[in-house]
Amino acid sequence: MKIQYTLPELSSVAQKIINNTSSKVLLFYGEMGVGKTTLIKEICSQLGVTDPISSPTYSIVNEYQGKDHLIYHFDFYRIEDEEEAYAIGFEEYAYGDQWVFIEWPERIANLIPNHSQKIEIVLDDDQSRILTVTSISE
Repeated sequence: MKIQYTLPELSSVAQKIINNTSSKVLLFYGEMGVGKTTLIKEICSQLGVTDPISSPTYSIVNEYQGKDHLIYHFDFYRIEDEEEAYAIGFEEYAYGDQWVFIEWPERIANLIPNHSQKIEIVLDDDQSRILTVTSISE
């Protein structure tokens, strides 16, 4: 799935991701500032999260209560190596039945579950975003 969007279309983009993903483990790839956290906030909101949603840059993981499930939001930008992810029990989060959103998944490449969906976001010349969703096996 490939979508070009602007900020006013973010709500419909988030809904398309929720409705069309084959996994609850979503990997968000993109440059700093491209809108990964903004998209995750909207997805969380549509999944029923009413608490404030923020990037877990320093805490590594935030937990939110959605309408039907827990949601875990990881940001691995600041980890030194994959051992840090092991230390916080990442595998327990990644192989459960809850939603798991991961920013900077390339920092833990060897720990990514095979059933994950890859979401790549790039900034286009006209300041819109181009989002591509694929299975990590593709």
